[in-house]
Amino acid sequence: MFILTPETIWNPHVLEMRQVPRRVFGRVMIFPRRMAGVGGAGIGLWLRLIFEVEVLRYLVALVPFLLGAVLFPRYALAIAQAPLPMLIVIYFVEAKLLRLSRARAKALASAAEVERGMDLLRLRAVAVLSKLAAGRGLAEGRLHLVVEQSEIWRMPPLTLVSVQAEAGPEVLALSEAERALVAGLFDADFTERDLLRINLASGDCLRDVAFDVRGVSAHARLAALIG
Repeated sequence: MFILTPETIWNPHVLEMRQVPRRVFGRVMIFPRRMAGVGGAGIGLWLRLIFEVEVLRYLVALVPFLLGAVLFPRYALAIAQAPLPMLIVIYFVEAKLLRLSRARAKALASAAEVERGMDLLRLRAVAVLSKLAAGRGLAEGRLHLVVEQSEIWRMPPLTLVSVQAEAGPEVLALSEAERALVAGLFDADFTERDLLRINLASGDCLRDVAFDVRGVSAHARLAALIG
C-alpha cells in the first residue's frame, strides 16, 4: 500500500483535482519519495509502479521479436513487418497472463463475500476518518478515504490510499502520525489481496468511503484532545 499525499511524492501537482474521488491509474504517473517513517517508497514500489505503465509492458512482451531479429538478421525485416503476431502476443500477455477474464474474476468471490468485504472496508475507513477529523478539530465538511487498486491480478497488489476533502477539493497533506493511522486500514485479517479479490469480482477497483465530520463523537474529540 502506498499512502498518497503531497508529501510522499515528488510531483504533487498531479494530485490537483476538480472532483472527488481523484483517480490515478491510467491518468497520471506518480513519483514516490524515499523518506523515513510511514509512507516512504522502496525499490519494490518503484518497480511495481513502472510495471503499471502499459507501454513498458508492451515492450517487454515484444522482447522475443527483438531477439529474433538480432539472432536471425536475414529475417529482421520480415519480423519488423509482422504487426499481427506482435498484437497477438501483447493481447495474450495482457489479457491471459496478467489479468483474469470477467468470468474468472467474478468467481473470485460471491456476492455475499463482496458485501462483507465492503462492510469491513467502510467500517475501518470511517474509523480512520473519524480519528483524523477529531485530531484536526474539524467541525464541518466531508472527507473521503479513497482506495484505488491496479486491476492486474498476477502481480503483488498495488494499492493507492488517500484522504480527499470535498472542500477545495483536494488530496489532504497528512502528517506521519496521520499516515500511520491510514496504514492501519489493512492487516492480517483483511489484506490488500483480499480487497483486490472482491474488487475484481465486483468489477470496481476504486473504492470511495465518505464521512461527514459532524458525525465525530464527543468521545473521539476528547480522546484526540487528550492525546
